[in-house]
Amino acid sequence: MTIYTPNPINTDDVELNGVLLELTEKLAENVHEMWALGRINDGWRYGEKRDDAAKTHPCLVPYSQLPDSEREYDRNTAMSTLKLIVKLGYKIEK
Repeated sequence: MTIYTPNPINTDDVELNGVLLELTEKLAENVHEMWALGRINDGWRYGEKRDDAAKTHPCLVPYSQLPDSEREYDRNTAMSTLKLIVKLGYKIEK
């Protein structure tokens, strides 16, 4: 088996403008909604502690009720995606 070494495109030089920063939050919320929908469709439900056997997870709540650390994870995913789109030369317009 070959050892996998991730090699993402470096987007450290990309700065997002105000409009894209606003979009980041909407994308982050949607990332959470899609994740939650997938979990619920797979039989998961809210639980105070994550339990894979019982299929319970504390993050099966609306985005606004997530702990800051979880929202930050979703924001980072959204921001990384937007930065890559910009780095690749695409333009995002409202």
